[in-house]
Amino acid sequence: MNKKNFVILGAGISGLTTAYLLQKKGYSVTVFEARGDPGGTMISEFHNRFLIDYGPNSTLETTPLIREIVHDIGLDNELVYASNIAKKRYILRNGKLHPLPMNPFALLSTNLFSLRAKLRLLKEPFIKKSNMNEESIADFVRRRLGNEFLDYAINPFVSGVYAGDPEKLSVKFAFPKLFELEERYGSLIQGAIKGKKERQKRNETSKSHARMFSFMNGMQSFPRAIAKKLGNSVEYNTAVTSLQKENNEYRIFYTKGEGTNSLHADIVISTVPAYVASKIFESFDRDLSLHLNKIYYPPVMTLFLGFNRKDIRHDLDGFGFLIPEKEHKTFLGAIWNSAIFPNRASEDKASFTLFIGGARMPHVFEMEKTKLIEIVISEFKEIMNIPADPILIQNKLWKQAIPQYNIGYHEHEEYFQKFEKNNPGLFLSGNYRGGISIGDCIKNAHVVSSKI
Repeated sequence: MNKKNFVILGAGISGLTTAYLLQKKGYSVTVFEARGDPGGTMISEFHNRFLIDYGPNSTLETTPLIREIVHDIGLDNELVYASNIAKKRYILRNGKLHPLPMNPFALLSTNLFSLRAKLRLLKEPFIKKSNMNEESIADFVRRRLGNEFLDYAINPFVSGVYAGDPEKLSVKFAFPKLFELEERYGSLIQGAIKGKKERQKRNETSKSHARMFSFMNGMQSFPRAIAKKLGNSVEYNTAVTSLQKENNEYRIFYTKGEGTNSLHADIVISTVPAYVASKIFESFDRDLSLHLNKIYYPPVMTLFLGFNRKDIRHDLDGFGFLIPEKEHKTFLGAIWNSAIFPNRASEDKASFTLFIGGARMPHVFEMEKTKLIEIVISEFKEIMNIPADPILIQNKLWKQAIPQYNIGYHEHEEYFQKFEKNNPGLFLSGNYRGGISIGDCIKNAHVVSSKI
């Protein structure tokens, strides 16, 4: 057993995975979690036989490490892969749902894009690289694919992934794989073909081809099982308030119950959200605190709706749908939960998760909550051709939901690297670095544990 003492801040998937990997290597690890339950935004609950995920509903199996951890923590029997119909995604255009074309033949026949937009794609391999230092995903797509693909493919896609604004998100940091295709191959089309072979050599799967999975009792089963494996190493209802350097160690101050306590650690890994870390590190490094505080987390409401299956007139033959900004709706899109995974609702029921707000529409929360939900349900029923009202309505507002890798993010990342170099034994991790998906968090946890 290594004698160094490791403390991890936060029992979300980043913190728990890092702790698990370190403990597996023989290190003594303590995880401090302010809440009374593990998982961060991964919250799963049952209501009237409906299974609700208030955070992530699923994730992609982009690395073998995921399945390895699932096996080690004893969740093999609970893991469920998405139905094949989940590969089908819809986009709203002119009030109607159109399947998103997933191959060249479907692209040629789709009504989602005009003939002019399809012909515009032929120019893509001949578009030169940008000479800008940093470019938004909107500018990147306009330049390479044209306005229509930005409006009816990338704009809704960005809202589905980040709840973000494509005019503000940095293509280099928010969509690094897309950025690398242009950098390495000069073309998205050529890069997609050549990149596939390289991923196969690295034993990786692209997000567009990775299998989607969840668990029979919801996504929170994953962090709960990791936390159970860690045992008493996870301390709940423990809020870290600050830390200071003492010789070659770090003293961590935290509250548990009514008292304030402290302990020494050789290694400290912060995996809490940037806005939480900003307060913790404020007295330690003022500039770091400012950088962390500038990372924007837009508000997002998760709205869960349960219906009687007989009232659903649209075929539930896909993952769900996304709404382009040009359609002027009050929500971003919907996931058809019960069509994708088992155990989400009884056979005579159907369940859906809608997403409201985000960086595109933070202003909607100025509206009275009941009125906002009423409008969203009305719009959803019209799109889906549902005549009846939902039999179950649940919601959760995430006031600070998903970190945005906006233009200028490179300044934050450069400072984070400088901070870690100047403070050996301190590591900054979490979904505001290296990607926001669960798969990204797991891969980054492996990177951090390997650095240590």
